[in-house]
Amino acid sequence: MEFFQYGQKETDYLKKKDKRLAEVIDRIGPVQREIIPDLFAGLVNSIVGQQISTKAFITIWNRIKDLFGTVTPESILSKSAEELQKCGITMKKSVYIRNIAVDIINGSLNLDELYELPDDEVCHRLSSLNGIGTWTAEMLMTFSMQRPDILSWDDLAIRRGIMMLYRHKKLDKNLFGRYKKRYSPYGSVASLYLWEISLGK
Repeated sequence: MEFFQYGQKETDYLKKKDKRLAEVIDRIGPVQREIIPDLFAGLVNSIVGQQISTKAFITIWNRIKDLFGTVTPESILSKSAEELQKCGITMKKSVYIRNIAVDIINGSLNLDELYELPDDEVCHRLSSLNGIGTWTAEMLMTFSMQRPDILSWDDLAIRRGIMMLYRHKKLDKNLFGRYKKRYSPYGSVASLYLWEISLGK
């Protein structure tokens, strides 16, 4: 099992920039969030996680791993869309995942090329695929590519974490942007702590 890599350099920077976040970092200590280094498996993981609870997501992801073993384009296409759907996802998601697998196998999609691109271009490229929006792309950049500066406006738990930490009743995009700027270039590490806060830690 691999975890998102960060250390004292990142936490010292964030603590210097934000007193409230500093208190949380000291209280919680290091956060271990599992990553999926393989980009296809990571993308499937992010699609599965769209708009469902964490509890439901864990159950469904475990079923997928049990059914397919290693999640690869080849293993996904070895089963029908209906079999994948039976793991607990919608037929739409099942079709999206299979279409991406087909694109990779026929060579029209090369996920490894994403490593060469800046964050906004990764987002743009991935969002051009059916079933993938900004949130899914940002989760892939965080939990597979380990990009250091991802803070997702589209992630409700991130927004909830910010509102809880700073006691905001409302959070608009402008205010969110100010926090994003404050945490940069280590937005991903700030995200790890904001997720913890959103869970009541």
